[in-house]
Amino acid sequence: MTFLLSAVFATAVGTGYGTVATFGVLMYPAGVILGADPVILLAAILSGAVFGDNLAPVSDTTIVSATSQEADVPGVVRSRFKYSITAAVPALILFVIFGGGESLGNAQVITELQQEVSADGLLLLLPFALVLFLALSGHHLLTSLTWGIVASIVVMGLAGTPLTEIIHIYQNDAGDAVIEGALMEGIGGYFNMAILILFILAAAHLMEVAGTMDTIKNFFLGIINNVVRRAELTMFGIVAFLNVFITINTVAEIAAAPFVRKIGKEMNIPPYRRANFLDTVTSSLGYIFPWSGGVLLAWATIQGAADDYDFLPVVSPTEVFPFVFQGWGLLIVMLIAALTGWGLRYNGKNGEEVKPKDV
Repeated sequence: MTFLLSAVFATAVGTGYGTVATFGVLMYPAGVILGADPVILLAAILSGAVFGDNLAPVSDTTIVSATSQEADVPGVVRSRFKYSITAAVPALILFVIFGGGESLGNAQVITELQQEVSADGLLLLLPFALVLFLALSGHHLLTSLTWGIVASIVVMGLAGTPLTEIIHIYQNDAGDAVIEGALMEGIGGYFNMAILILFILAAAHLMEVAGTMDTIKNFFLGIINNVVRRAELTMFGIVAFLNVFITINTVAEIAAAPFVRKIGKEMNIPPYRRANFLDTVTSSLGYIFPWSGGVLLAWATIQGAADDYDFLPVVSPTEVFPFVFQGWGLLIVMLIAALTGWGLRYNGKNGEEVKPKDV
């Protein structure tokens, strides 16, 4: 259930990191109480984050993979669903097999948890559904997200949440006006990453102008030798290599995007296919490596939860590494796709996707 719920939540909100933080505080303590294995439970949360980060139309990795490869987001999401679900079904079966344990039976803690949650929060699924509907219907992402934010504020108001928790202005002790609230926290949480992304884009542009990109591209094209299978394996390898050293998956994706685009275009591989290799590998490794941002955030989150609930075990990043089944499954699925040509299409004369036999 944790894997399914976190996958749905991550697909709705479009953030794997937000899913890890939310489910680490809520589902991890509840699951441990109900007898789930702590390591597998945390792996289920991370796997759900992988699924949503990879598939959500409003996910930053989905947006980057689509726009960097000159593709439309709805089309990219539809084209990669077969890869995501192919990995998710075996992952779900493995979680059913390995997820059991012994119940702690702490009635007092269960009562405390029940007092902290309410079914009213399910109303906030409505804005998520609206965003998904608009994004997949072809509306611009900014339009979809804006309507989602407006709808969230309305629903929160109807549910009795004070407007001051969303946004409010007050005067601090120094006499300065300060703006706080959930809206500002959400914006502030991505401010540092936005600056980092701008630096990476600037560096990539300098490499483009200096001719470094073309030199690297020609080097790989010499190895590929006009074989599409080698080209796709090269794209797979480049994205994986950069994710080893760049711990934030979106940033790693931005760094890898120019190489994937140049090699893919040279080999007539269409935008959807390029975007899928870029996103699936990035979304997977961002929640697998013990030093990756998603795993470290999960570790820090359950450490904080353990401060509130002293019975909670703290799972280390190295323990959970082998059990992120959705992440490993996606990697295997895309490796098979590269080796066998499953799902491969080419660009037709008018830019449309055509099957290999029709080229």
